[in-house]
Amino acid sequence: MNLPEFATRRRVTIGMLTVTLVLFGVIGLAGLKVNLLPDLSYPTLTVRTDYEGAAPAEIENLVSQPVEEAVGVVKNVRKVHSVSRTGQSDVVLEFAWGTDMDMASLEVRDKLDSVQLPLEAKKPLLLRFNPSTDPILRLGLSMAPGHEAGEVQLKQLRRFADEDLKKHLAPVAGVAAVKVGGGLEDEIEVLVDQQQLARLGIDINEVNTRLRNENVNASGGRVDEGSQRFLVRTVNQFRSLDEIRDLVVRIDAGVPIRLKDVAQVRQGHKEREGIVRIDGREAIELAIYKEGDANTVSVAGAVRAELARLEAGLPAGARLTTIEDQSRFIEAALHDVEKDALIGGALAILIILLFLRDGWSTFIVSLSLPVSLIATFFFMDQLHLSLNVMSLGGLALATGMVVDDSIVVLENIARLRERGLGVVAAAVQGAREVGMAVTASTLTTVAVFFPLVFVQGVAGQLFRDQALTITFAMLVSLAVAMTLIPMLASLKGRSPLAWSDEAAPLPSLWRTACGGAWALLAWPLQARRGPLRIGLFALTLPLRLGIAALYFVLVCVVLAMGGMLRGVLRAGFACLRLMRGEAAPAPRELLRAARAR
Repeated sequence: MNLPEFATRRRVTIGMLTVTLVLFGVIGLAGLKVNLLPDLSYPTLTVRTDYEGAAPAEIENLVSQPVEEAVGVVKNVRKVHSVSRTGQSDVVLEFAWGTDMDMASLEVRDKLDSVQLPLEAKKPLLLRFNPSTDPILRLGLSMAPGHEAGEVQLKQLRRFADEDLKKHLAPVAGVAAVKVGGGLEDEIEVLVDQQQLARLGIDINEVNTRLRNENVNASGGRVDEGSQRFLVRTVNQFRSLDEIRDLVVRIDAGVPIRLKDVAQVRQGHKEREGIVRIDGREAIELAIYKEGDANTVSVAGAVRAELARLEAGLPAGARLTTIEDQSRFIEAALHDVEKDALIGGALAILIILLFLRDGWSTFIVSLSLPVSLIATFFFMDQLHLSLNVMSLGGLALATGMVVDDSIVVLENIARLRERGLGVVAAAVQGAREVGMAVTASTLTTVAVFFPLVFVQGVAGQLFRDQALTITFAMLVSLAVAMTLIPMLASLKGRSPLAWSDEAAPLPSLWRTACGGAWALLAWPLQARRGPLRIGLFALTLPLRLGIAALYFVLVCVVLAMGGMLRGVLRAGFACLRLMRGEAAPAPRELLRAARAR
């Protein structure tokens, strides 16, 4: 028993398998991530080492060269180059495409542990470039036009961004980090009077030591008392400027010397390394990063909902502006692709209806379109693909190709029915005759797109999702054409594309429509008097042209909708008889039985 014969003999099995595949596709669609582009991973690592105060020549000799010699022996490294600048060294490692970057990062860290660097140099940092780690949202907190944006306001906005906005946005589901930049960050400044220190004989290092030792929270262990255990903590952090001013630096001859006697303590701000401006006014920037496996669109939506709730608590005169939102661009791009795919699918169905001129045949062929595309989502979810411009573009390309196999199979079944074969025999033999040709045609298309999966580099990562999507859709459409199409074609009392069952053929509906339109155009010519006939024809020609065109369009629409409606009704009757285990008669036979009663 071949596959088409199994499909026609086991109709319930094929129906349940189709429904199950579609259901899995819907579940897979719900779990797919939505991103702009596929996940891109560049095989590069950067080792950054800070060495404050060192010149570029010292950075190159003491930092860059030792690091290059240590990490240059890591497996799959193709190129190593460094950039030495004042106070900083960057050593860039380029790996071969396809290298497991997680394992490469571990090997590089192992090599860095054995490097001897100057004591003043900081611990090397390992940086990895990944476009998916860019912030999905950039927000700007600034004063509204008409309000002053001075030093006090910038400190207030920065403090509000650090203590309120950041703490409320960080717990949002899918948010990995919230980074705040710009404005004036609070800092306590201690301006020491060098002359006063010299008069009192106090070293500035002593002042630093006292500040460091007094401003500390430390654990003091634990104390067990019977069945109870107490934790001991040393809580001694400064809580106000007055506490810092009253710090005792030294006791000289029984007289305490406090910090306010030798220094000025005030509320200041850190040294500014960058300035953020919105419309020419200074502002605070909040960069929101998503987790690696989070959905960009859903995370951005949750952040916007939280921001709407926080806007009521903004400082007086402040406003929150969205500078950049990746989700908006992603939604717009995906919407355009989805719209084009839907329009393409609708046009494909209309063209099939135009050429087949049969509602049931159009329904059978059109059913392969949603089944193939929805089932593709299941395989996309299993391979951890995402809904992006490339994968949806693959679905749009496959929209017009997934119906080709079904049309070929259905047309061959109809040809055999016209030669007198039975419904089941025509379905089995028709699908079997063109099975090899349909399979070869589908595999030819797959052979064009599937090798793109093995292309290395950025191009391979970009087109991998598209190639896999088209491959899955085409293979599913082949399975549908060899199983579902013969099964549905065998449900009818008469074959698709065959002539009517009635002995007396009805006049062509298209010819009837054309005849009605011509009757509207030519009715003045039926007048008995010649001059009257010519005058009526000339005066009413524009009106009759408009009425005839409207009549013809309405008739065509009614005929098309009627054909589709007949197809849906026949499918419903067939499914009802299928559930009862009987052969499904055509709806016209049911109407005859109803009239006989």
